[in-house]
Amino acid sequence: MIEDRELVTEKSAAPRWIGIAVVALALVSFVGLGFGRAASNHAKALEQTIGGQQRQQQQFNQDEEMLAQRVAKAEDTNARLQGELGVVTDKMRLTKGELNRANAQATAIKADDAKQLADLQNNVTGQLATKASVDDVTKLGTDVTGVKTDLDTTNNNLTITKGEFGTLIAKNHDEVEELRRMGDRDYYEFTIDKKDQRKKVGDAIVQLRGVNAKKNLYSVAMYVDDSRYDKKNRSANEPIYFFTHGSRAPLEFVVNQIGKDKITGYLSVPKTAAARTQVSGN
Repeated sequence: MIEDRELVTEKSAAPRWIGIAVVALALVSFVGLGFGRAASNHAKALEQTIGGQQRQQQQFNQDEEMLAQRVAKAEDTNARLQGELGVVTDKMRLTKGELNRANAQATAIKADDAKQLADLQNNVTGQLATKASVDDVTKLGTDVTGVKTDLDTTNNNLTITKGEFGTLIAKNHDEVEELRRMGDRDYYEFTIDKKDQRKKVGDAIVQLRGVNAKKNLYSVAMYVDDSRYDKKNRSANEPIYFFTHGSRAPLEFVVNQIGKDKITGYLSVPKTAAARTQVSGN
C-alpha cells in the first residue's frame, strides 16, 4: 500500500512541472512574437521611409531637369533678343545718320535760298526806295523773283551753242522756237522717216540716203536749183553750211535726232531779199 501511494504521488507531481514549463514557454513565445511584430513594424516603417526618400529624390531630379530645360530655353531666347536688339540698334543708328545728313542738307539749302532771296530783295528795295511805297517794293520784289526763276529755268533748259560761222545751233524743237523768236533767221523744221524719201525744206529738197543708228550717223542728198549735193556720214547736231550767191551769211542744215531710217532737224535761212538760193556745197 505504501508503494502504491508513492507511485500515486510521483504520478501526481509530474504535470505541475510540465505546466510551469508550458507557461514559461508560452511567455517566451509571446515575448518573441511581440519582438517579431515590433521588428516587422520597424522594418515596414523603415521601408516606407526609404520609399518616400526615393520618391522625393526622383521628384527632385525631375524638378532639376525641368529647371535646366527652362534655363536653356531662357538663354536661347535671351540670345535671340540680343541679336534682334543689335540689328534694331544698327538700323536706328543708320536712320539717325541719314536723318542728320538730310537735315543738314535741308538747312544748307534753306540758308542759301534765304540768302539769295534776301540779297535780291535788298537790291530791289535799294533801287526803288525813292519811287514806291513799301508795299509796292514788296510786290515788285516778288515779281522779280518770279522772273528770275523763269530766266534760270530757261537758261538751264536752253543750252544753245554757236557754230563755226557764229550762228546759233539748236538741239531740239524748244531751242528752235527760242531762235525763231529772236527774229534773225527763218527756220524750217522737218522729219523724214523713210529711206530715199524726198521732202521739200524751204527752197531745198532733202533726200534721206541712209542711217547708221548705232553710230548716230546719217547721209542725205540735197537738191537746190537742179544741183545735187551729197552729204555722207554726218553726226547729229553737226551743222552743214551752204552759201547763197553774193551773201556772207550761210544757210544752216542741222539734224537733231537720228533713228531707224528717220531723221529730224531744221534748215536755218538768213532773212535776205534774195528770191532764190544758189548753193555752193560745204
